[in-house]
Amino acid sequence: MTEHASTMDVRQIGVLLRGEPEPINRWMQDWSAARTALYVAVIVAGTGLYGAAMGCWRAPLQGLYVAIKFPMIILLTTLGNGLLNGMLAPLLGLNLGFRQSFQAVLMSFTIAAAILGSFSPLLYFLVWNAPPMTTQASGVYPFIRLINVAVIAFAGMVGNVRLGQLLGRLSGHPSVGRRVLFAWLTVNLFLGSQLSWILRPFIGSPDLPLEFLRRNAFQGNFFENVLEAIKHFFS
Repeated sequence: MTEHASTMDVRQIGVLLRGEPEPINRWMQDWSAARTALYVAVIVAGTGLYGAAMGCWRAPLQGLYVAIKFPMIILLTTLGNGLLNGMLAPLLGLNLGFRQSFQAVLMSFTIAAAILGSFSPLLYFLVWNAPPMTTQASGVYPFIRLINVAVIAFAGMVGNVRLGQLLGRLSGHPSVGRRVLFAWLTVNLFLGSQLSWILRPFIGSPDLPLEFLRRNAFQGNFFENVLEAIKHFFS
């Protein structure tokens, strides 16, 4: 692909997934509204389909809720990370502007979303054949959750591997690229985890009513919940 790819050509997603260095480096330097719109469309479609498959085990309405919330989390995380990472990168030795930072993060999430979208039919098949979600005491509930965690983690790792390769090429020094990637992943963890906490639930619970946003969504935070779970485990 030798052109600047300024149009909304879905073949660009294949280039991202393969990690082809020359066109990706060129796209980083040559911002395109059409290309950005393509990335956003892939994120909305991929995470929306996966969210619908994930939530529909609870109920069709829950599937609709998650199909809206999952893309919201990814896009808000991308926007926040793009702003913060644009400040962190120069401090860590990589001369990267806000627009380039946003593009790099957006590319990473686009790769992850494309992978999640490809897994959505398999997840829906699993959910369709699973017993109804009537109680969390059965072994099916933790199994479904574990499958979702594994798939999302896999998609995220692939996206971050490509992001790390891109940062290494842009910096010219693998050590600088790794340092910037570690800082970016830390920001991503804090921001993404808190947004997920606010917009939960995803699979839902048979013991609670269907809600798009829980009444106590803004009470506490993800990390307090983790600490409480650890204390409860060891008490």
